[in-house]
Amino acid sequence: MNEIKRFQIRGVPGEVKRVQFGNRTVDYWLPKQSPTHLLIAHDGQNIFDGTTSTHRHQTWKMAQSALRVSASLDINPPAIIGVWHSQTKENPWGRGKDLTPARFFREGLEVHKDFADILVADKLESDQYLATIFNDIVPSIAPHVSAANTAMIGSSMGGLNTLYALGENPTKFFTALSLSPHWPFAGNGLVEATIRSLPDPGQHKIWMSHGTKGLDAAYAPFQMYADELLRARGYKNHDFISKVYNRSGHNERSWAKYLDQPMRFWLAS
Repeated sequence: MNEIKRFQIRGVPGEVKRVQFGNRTVDYWLPKQSPTHLLIAHDGQNIFDGTTSTHRHQTWKMAQSALRVSASLDINPPAIIGVWHSQTKENPWGRGKDLTPARFFREGLEVHKDFADILVADKLESDQYLATIFNDIVPSIAPHVSAANTAMIGSSMGGLNTLYALGENPTKFFTALSLSPHWPFAGNGLVEATIRSLPDPGQHKIWMSHGTKGLDAAYAPFQMYADELLRARGYKNHDFISKVYNRSGHNERSWAKYLDQPMRFWLAS
């Protein structure tokens, strides 16, 4: 782990550190109090730093949300790790390669025709990406936080990867917060493969949500199918919530506006 820089966020005590794990950039924030919880976030460019955010300097304002919710629950704030995707000018489909659920496509699930020539199954890198998170990044930054108190969060392709990660690594974290999962990427087949892969209910918690504007406008039928399948597997209201946010769109500003709710779903347990 090599440190690149440190920076501050208005209203957030301490500093965010930017570090490098091999070719993977990571931003992370640790509260002053010893953290008992850990949140792992995809698309780390958009978590803390408006100068690296991919959409008009919008961030998730994730540390601010964590501080608010933790104060209301009278608990220590969680540590937050933002893992950058690898998309660059030289690697324009790096984010998709990082976040696409690789095993499903290796086993024959068909990607949407618009991406079939780009995201080839044997070139997807999500398994390596997740191995870096759980084998290198988390043990280096927050080694003492238990898996039971660890959550992962992501949106769009990051929402899909959050669910995929829970199915592939159910002993590494126990709460999946999946905002605007991009189901149309492979339709009902992706819904079925994802829900089938998830651990049996009892120990884990799952949050799913989407809006009604922009890309999110197409999500409703797929999400309703996912809800039906997950409830058929035995997930109940105390360990599974699915929300629709009217007039909410597919961007960091929209997700930040309701982030306190999935944050509370996780931290109040």
